[in-house]
Amino acid sequence: MPADSPENKKKPDFRRGGAPKPLAANIPGITKKTLGKRGLAEGGLITDWARIVGPELAASCQPERLAHPPRERSGGTLHINVYGGAATELQHLEPLVLERINGHFGYRAVARLRLIHAPMPRVRPPAPVEADPPPLDSQRAAELEHLLATVDDLELRGSLDRIGRAIMARSAAAGGG
Repeated sequence: MPADSPENKKKPDFRRGGAPKPLAANIPGITKKTLGKRGLAEGGLITDWARIVGPELAASCQPERLAHPPRERSGGTLHINVYGGAATELQHLEPLVLERINGHFGYRAVARLRLIHAPMPRVRPPAPVEADPPPLDSQRAAELEHLLATVDDLELRGSLDRIGRAIMARSAAAGGG
């Protein structure tokens, strides 16, 4: 067979990187350069801040940057933007906050906090959670059960049941009978 025959030509492989990955797996690579300039290369300090210091304290303070001594990865100073009177509370809680931060890192990454009075960015309040729809009357419940009888997957059936109940309850409330 000639070298340039169709059988010998390989099709180009357009697949790159293999199987799909969760978006969260790509975030550290994407943010490393930006956060690294602030000494926050791990990024976990920012994303897990509310879990580290607690939601009440996290609502009034935010890590700005982490400065380490030259050629060191421990004993750094964490610069924190603090809003209003939370600075006094954070000063009193500094030993506890340092313990939690270092527990997050797994080593003594931060030795002290430097508080900077600054306004906090506005955070949109979470969307209100809708209440469960009212229960269906026996006729509608039987109708929905009949429609879902052919679905074998229990998890899918449960999801479809919740969606069906919500739709039927909404149409009943709107007068759709």
